[in-house]
Amino acid sequence: MWYFSHELLLFEALREGLEEELDRDPTVCVIGEDVGHYGGSYKVTKGFAEKFGDWRLLDTPICENSFTGMAIGAAMTGLRPVIEGMNMGFLLLAYNQIANNCGMLHYTSGGQFTIPVVIRGPGGVGRQLGAEHSQRLESYFQSVPGLQMVACSTPYNAKGLMKAAIRSENPVILFEHVLLYNLKEKIPDEEYTCCLEEAELVRPGEDITILTYSRMRYHVTQVCCWFSGCAAHCIYNPINSGSVTRFRIQE
Repeated sequence: MWYFSHELLLFEALREGLEEELDRDPTVCVIGEDVGHYGGSYKVTKGFAEKFGDWRLLDTPICENSFTGMAIGAAMTGLRPVIEGMNMGFLLLAYNQIANNCGMLHYTSGGQFTIPVVIRGPGGVGRQLGAEHSQRLESYFQSVPGLQMVACSTPYNAKGLMKAAIRSENPVILFEHVLLYNLKEKIPDEEYTCCLEEAELVRPGEDITILTYSRMRYHVTQVCCWFSGCAAHCIYNPINSGSVTRFRIQE
């Protein structure tokens, strides 16, 4: 049984999960724009450059195609890179590397290589962001073979999905929503991971099933709480805690 004893914002939970994996595994490294001494555009890597050094927190120029390709090559040689897209929309510049290399190399090499890469970053509409900073790219990558996609919606599953994605032998895209970064929740002190393949049953009920993920989980939860006062019940399985590519029901 877990005791939920410390409270974190969602971006802090991402940072805690990433820091634990950097401590645990010396092959884990972070690559991206401003991830080093600046601490990341949303401070997910704040303080890491001082703790882990510049070689494990590699600041890059503004060249998404180049540093994504470099990270994929590093994964082929035994590292576990975490690629931070300053904004998910910018990763369209690296679509060739993600689709043709990251997703396919394990198969086109006949299984000679694994690509344990995590690609993460914020997306979705923000309060002051332009169109190029507000895109969600799930539909772009949904049909690419070999990619696994997950999306976090709470501090608890943000940390658990981050740790599970880093440990996976498959390339994983972790979608984050910029308007969820300040969502606060208590999470366990004990180490844990979340399953990358299963949806999460948030609340059992008898009448309806609502499927949702990412930011909409928060809004659906608020509506369910409101209906509770009206004697309504609902089951809802947010897909954010599992793969967002396909949904299968197991009896």
